[in-house]
Amino acid sequence: MMSCPKKPDYLQALSLLQWPLSYLAIFLILQPLLIYLLFTSLWPLPVLYFAWLFLDWKTPEQGGRHSAWVRNWYVWNHIRDYFPITILKTKDLSPEHNYLMGVHPHGLLTFGAFCNFCTEATGFSKTFPGITPHLATLSWFFKIPLVRDYLMAKGVCSVNQPAIDYLLSHGTGNLVGIVVGGVGEALQSVPNTTNLILQKRKGFVRTALQHGAHLVPTFTFGETEVYDQVVFHKDSSVYKFQSFFRWIFGFYCCVFYGQGFHQGSFGLLPYHKPIVTVVGEPLPLPQIEKPSQETVDKYHALYMDALHKLFEQHKTQYGCSETQKLVFL
Repeated sequence: MMSCPKKPDYLQALSLLQWPLSYLAIFLILQPLLIYLLFTSLWPLPVLYFAWLFLDWKTPEQGGRHSAWVRNWYVWNHIRDYFPITILKTKDLSPEHNYLMGVHPHGLLTFGAFCNFCTEATGFSKTFPGITPHLATLSWFFKIPLVRDYLMAKGVCSVNQPAIDYLLSHGTGNLVGIVVGGVGEALQSVPNTTNLILQKRKGFVRTALQHGAHLVPTFTFGETEVYDQVVFHKDSSVYKFQSFFRWIFGFYCCVFYGQGFHQGSFGLLPYHKPIVTVVGEPLPLPQIEKPSQETVDKYHALYMDALHKLFEQHKTQYGCSETQKLVFL
């Protein structure tokens, strides 16, 4: 269904664009600059960075490195206000436990998860005192100089097993968010649909059991409403290209559009639609070093039931119709 876009606030729109453009700037400007400086009188600067990079290589798998300064940048507030984005707590999270949080749905660019868990724009630390959030993403991002440092500063961690294990076994008060549906769920990001790839995604439950971490269901209402996506049939050449692109880069090249800077125009800016991340009640799990498949299935079913109830309790309040159903794929 086509949205009726309103004229965007230019400062908010530019703040939103800087998010992806900042990574392009690292790729196209800062990284080439590092190489260039090697052949100038300033060569010690890149040499020192690469030496430090070598010594710091395992940090993404050992808890990362939060920066309160980066997480509190004022630019994140403009991104928050563009939609706007909010977070809703249904239950307190005790700092005495660790948590594995399922983030649903993926959407196209996970605006809600980014703003709520990688910045302080919505006041995460005040809402959940004593809890340190970590949002997991593709591990190869942490192999890229400068990009890895920028990601870690915002609290992003690698989604690979050693990184998750470290966070759930060192100290307490750690909240690790995993977008369970993964990049495949991005292709399900279509307005007025709530399809989640979850039926066979059980690895996160097994990991939570191994560490005795509490499972936390979350659902971000509005995440799939901010863009229209062109969906291609699985037999089409475009879909085959998208699959090939994912095989190379780890994520799909989706074809989507939103609004432009001028009212009524098309563009890559998302529609102004409220995004609300509802954080559900934690589900306590026993610690079992080698859980059986039966045990994993049991707690996976309990998690899906909790997520379904969370969706049903809040759907009409946050933009879904009474008849809209949560579909597990």
